[in-house]
Amino acid sequence: MSLSVINAGFGRTGTMSIKLALEKLGLGPCHHMEEVIKNPSQLPYWEKAANGEKVNWDDVFQGYKSAVDWPSAHYWKELAEFYPDSKVLLSVRPAELWWESYSSTIKKLLEMQDEITEEYPRSVMAMANKIITQQTFANSTDDKELVLSEFQNRINQVKDILPENRLLIYQVTDGWTPLCEFLDVPIPECDFPRSNNKVEFWEVFGEGS
Repeated sequence: MSLSVINAGFGRTGTMSIKLALEKLGLGPCHHMEEVIKNPSQLPYWEKAANGEKVNWDDVFQGYKSAVDWPSAHYWKELAEFYPDSKVLLSVRPAELWWESYSSTIKKLLEMQDEITEEYPRSVMAMANKIITQQTFANSTDDKELVLSEFQNRINQVKDILPENRLLIYQVTDGWTPLCEFLDVPIPECDFPRSNNKVEFWEVFGEGS
């Protein structure tokens, strides 16, 4: 099994909803940061990748058909090259709405790393901080202008590198139709999944834990 769908978009662009949608379409299991939290065997791979060491992506994604969210989104270019037959989603949302969501969830959680007492969750947060805070936002996550610049840079990079026939720029508010047409699968009769709002985020990650 190899990845058939890769999402290059940052977290808080509807990645949990996209995960659920891809699994509904038969393109699961779908890798997401939650998979790292649930499965300790995942963490060493991402720690190596975050340290700039080479990893075997087939080992990382054994059993998965698709990948969304950080940490995999950080390596979208490497994954697109490693899985040349995959299709790539670029999940987006209006920049101000993304900043509002990111700054009140992921940013806030990563700033709580020193408060986490359990070893494994703390190690996951350390990995995520390296990839997101340090490598994506240059340790300047309080600088809204810089963070939003990197948000736009990701969009520009993906559009510049990938051919149009391999890429779908996608907002979850667009629903099933463009996603299913891009992936050449039937449109389900059920509603498009909506998940991981701010309340659900903190139910998963536990504010103050």
